[in-house]
Amino acid sequence: MELPEREGMDYDVVVVGGGPAGLATAIRLKQLDPEVTVVVVEKGSEIGAHILSGAVIDPSGLDALLPEWRSAADRPLTTEVTEDQFLLLGPAGSVRLPNILMPKLMSNHGNFIGSLGQVTRWLGAQAEALGVEIYPGFPAAEVLYGEDGAVTGIATGDVGISKAGAMSDRYTRGMELRGKYVIFAEGARGSLTKQLVRRFALDADRDPQKYGIGLKELWQVAPGKHRPGLVQHSFGWPLDSKTGGGSFLYHFGEGLVSVGFVVHLNYENPHLSPFDEFQRFKTHPAIRDTFEGGKRLSYGARAITEGGWQSVPKLCFPGGALVGCAAGFVNVPRIKGSHNAILSGMLCAEHIHAALKAGRAQDELTAYEEAWRSSAIGRDLKPVRNVKPLWSRFGTWLGIPLGGLDMWLNALTGWSPFGTMQHGKADSQTLKPAADCQPISYPKPDGVLTFDKLSSVFVSNTNHEEDQPAHLKLTDPAVPIAVNLPLYGEPARLYCPAGVYEVVYADAARKLDPRFVINAQNCVHCKTCDIKDPSQNITWVAPEGGGGPNYPGM
Repeated sequence: MELPEREGMDYDVVVVGGGPAGLATAIRLKQLDPEVTVVVVEKGSEIGAHILSGAVIDPSGLDALLPEWRSAADRPLTTEVTEDQFLLLGPAGSVRLPNILMPKLMSNHGNFIGSLGQVTRWLGAQAEALGVEIYPGFPAAEVLYGEDGAVTGIATGDVGISKAGAMSDRYTRGMELRGKYVIFAEGARGSLTKQLVRRFALDADRDPQKYGIGLKELWQVAPGKHRPGLVQHSFGWPLDSKTGGGSFLYHFGEGLVSVGFVVHLNYENPHLSPFDEFQRFKTHPAIRDTFEGGKRLSYGARAITEGGWQSVPKLCFPGGALVGCAAGFVNVPRIKGSHNAILSGMLCAEHIHAALKAGRAQDELTAYEEAWRSSAIGRDLKPVRNVKPLWSRFGTWLGIPLGGLDMWLNALTGWSPFGTMQHGKADSQTLKPAADCQPISYPKPDGVLTFDKLSSVFVSNTNHEEDQPAHLKLTDPAVPIAVNLPLYGEPARLYCPAGVYEVVYADAARKLDPRFVINAQNCVHCKTCDIKDPSQNITWVAPEGGGGPNYPGM
């Protein structure tokens, strides 16, 4: 199929991704030089549509970027944290851990509870007021390179390619957006970031990036159950001691509670379903009372970077740089990354500004790479660098106390007896054969407190144009049935939180003649399949513009 030439536009800076990191980059550039031309492209139908986070937000990033935000009439965060609770859950009971045992960095005093999506929408308005051009519904589908191999821009995806791969009557060619520098703020496991890491060996001499899957529901709870400002975290049940993860409950706004569950994606048992673990968690006696008489409003899921200090790739390459979760700046024990996302965007923008002032273009922003570890971002990540590997190596009951001890020693002395531990395997390499693992029987959902995947996808407002090629690509279509099914029971049908993947049998009773089905329309863009598939046979690429979830208050 011969495609028409793309039209193109030139800017000083092109930003890929309209989340906190990308918008902070754009805002800071305009603050430093109102004449610099900046464009932001965002795959969601609007700014904030694909943003999903807990969220207890450390305001240090907002304070640095827009110091007057607290006095704004439309300020996006209004509920301050009033109480921290840490629970250890068993099958039938719970123990509240004394706050005095927690390192100071784990305290949420001074933080805010709210919707990161709303914060992002507010940042988008601030960016546009400064003259930043923002194009939602335009996913970056291709990286453009110059003759010398430097990144020169991106191309947005074509619209109107049919499932059969032909140009339909809706066909519109994507555009080229070219820049002196291109900044990638795609979030965890971005499709173009993944290509750049491989092309420029940005992960050389780094630990593999580690991930978790975060699942979240937003509830309107009964008035008597609402405690504005309460932050509650737990670990333990329903996960076994070898499987890392935990929960959050955040009370904010007018009767709203964000409830979520994180499962570390280095789990071993292919029978495990993160979605069903989340649903089961809500039935615990210490949890379920909050939701009795309430109503679920929304659902979503997203991969979270968990590698931290050891896994941050090289941030710069000829013509561009990585910011935010594309770089992996999440603080795992704090379950926070938006403050570092904003700070990294600002730091990157300041080095771009210096480069542009010096007349440079499409070179490496090496000063940005050299600066981050000694910045506030590095000071946030370094003291917690061993929490994840200790948990992974020693399990919940020993790993968490050791991680707490390590955080205390780092905070008090700046020293760790463990040095800097390594993460080891990539998450795709940790599954054991299904035959070697205990099957897990999950209870059926009741439709009141617990739900199935399809009804959950419905309240995520997920939609994709039906007549388009699937954006979930199989390198070898035979692998799911020939390799993954006999060895692992095809775990995609379980680790996917949206019912995208199924194994369907022509003779279901005898499980004969299986075939692998991809329900791409259900995809909530969490990227778990791209991360966890043991054969690394699934590649997530951006679908047609505007497709995916539309989270109103997540």
